[in-house]
Amino acid sequence: QVQLVESGGGLVQAGGSLRLSCAASGRTFSRYDMGWFRQAPGKEREFVGAVTRSGGTTYYADSVKGRFSISRDNAKNTVYLQMNSLKPEDTAVYYCAADYNIATTARSDAKKYDHWGQGTQVTVSS
Repeated sequence: QVQLVESGGGLVQAGGSLRLSCAASGRTFSRYDMGWFRQAPGKEREFVGAVTRSGGTTYYADSVKGRFSISRDNAKNTVYLQMNSLKPEDTAVYYCAADYNIATTARSDAKKYDHWGQGTQVTVSS
């Protein structure tokens, strides 16, 4: 099994940048597809982006496309979410998630991921 520990959240100004990290334990990290999700108060958890196990392919929600980017370093067992041009609407708790072999069509579905981090708060001020 893989355990995920997130870091990097905080308070930033609109237009600013922030990089979230998700450190994973386990020797099979490179086998896992990884996803990023976020959840604002009163809202359902929504898909942000995902990266395949090799790191060669990424997927993004339309709301963050062009502003956010996902990368992973399998040697460090870490996946990153680089967030640029942040907007107040990006304020949420951000979660990383892992699944051993998730289908392409399921990568945006939170219910399909078996492993989750604890979440890290991102607050974007106006």
